[in-house]
Amino acid sequence: MKVEIFIQARMGSTRLPGKVMKPIMGEPLLYYVLNQVRQADEASGIAVLTTLSPLDDVIVDYCKKEKVPFFRGSEEDVLDRYYLAALERRPDAIVRITADCPLVDPEIINQIISLYKLEYPLWDFVSNCIARTYPRGEDVEVISYDLLEKLAREAKSQSDREHVTLLVHRNPELFRIRSVVSAEFLADYRWTVDTGEDFELIKLILEVLDDRDVVHVGDILEVLDAHPDWNKINAHVMQKT
Repeated sequence: MKVEIFIQARMGSTRLPGKVMKPIMGEPLLYYVLNQVRQADEASGIAVLTTLSPLDDVIVDYCKKEKVPFFRGSEEDVLDRYYLAALERRPDAIVRITADCPLVDPEIINQIISLYKLEYPLWDFVSNCIARTYPRGEDVEVISYDLLEKLAREAKSQSDREHVTLLVHRNPELFRIRSVVSAEFLADYRWTVDTGEDFELIKLILEVLDDRDVVHVGDILEVLDAHPDWNKINAHVMQKT
């Protein structure tokens, strides 16, 4: 089974423009996302999905330099971008990761892909963010090709097309969904980058863990246990609805 990781990335984010290429220790944020997902050996491949905007030429140039496959599509219709990329690359299923999650744990990615494969064809959608038990920034969704095709055909509203799987989350009774929950409730942690405060926290964590080839959830928890005040840096940040 061919399961590929699609990382959506663009420079035009509203709250922290250019965040995916903001440097930490001389490398852009996207570098850390790629470094993490490359360790997920249950995946068959990786592609960065960016837009046709000239602003995102810098992302394409970086992908070319790093020899990472990429696809360019609509900036606003992210669902269409995913579907056209899937048409080109023809995976059996897609793992959706966003480029503002530089600490996404490859063990979680592997767990969710393995579950999808093991229980195939029971589920169209396997996700750890249906019931929020993992930290923000550890979100992983596996979407069957057939479901992605269905969403691309049937999703009509701007919000459904911008957020790819929103239609599934809003209408769970219409789809075959498998929810994955954490053994430990960790939903109060926020390890995604949407604001300057988020970026400050991620930068501090990565600087401490600079000697690690890969970062796992347990490593991050150890750092934050040693520096409990760091959790306050972005504690006030509200997730965009």
